[in-house]
Amino acid sequence: MSASSSSNTSASALPVKTGPGRAAVAGWLIAGIVAASIANAVIALIARAAGASEDFQPLQPGAYVFFTVIGVLVGAVGWAVIRRRSTDPRALLSWLVPTVVVVSLVPDLMMFFSDFQPHADAAGIIGLMVMHVAVAAAAVFAYQRALPLNDAPRS
Repeated sequence: MSASSSSNTSASALPVKTGPGRAAVAGWLIAGIVAASIANAVIALIARAAGASEDFQPLQPGAYVFFTVIGVLVGAVGWAVIRRRSTDPRALLSWLVPTVVVVSLVPDLMMFFSDFQPHADAAGIIGLMVMHVAVAAAAVFAYQRALPLNDAPRS
């Protein structure tokens, strides 16, 4: 009987996991990257069908997949830092995420008024702007599963 009670004591001393493990986090981030890249491919095809130049570099897979990977990973780092350090991460992210998306659209909007990006036309620029929103949506979906937020604010 004594072995049984010591067994129960040691079992209760094991740490309780509060979130997904590293493999699950990596899996969700990869899933977010893949989903966003597929969405971007569809958006690029639609933009080209709407008249975007085939030579508009941001609509080429090499460009948008690279920037999707960078964006999702940098966003994950930011999400993790906010999740860990903020007293109310949900409230902070509820305004920060849309703000970052809007700021990410500024260079795209500037393409309407300058020629710094060759072959930029309205269909291509609008497609690129929709890509930013699609990546953010896929990334936030992945972050919510990979790095869930506490519902109770910390004091």
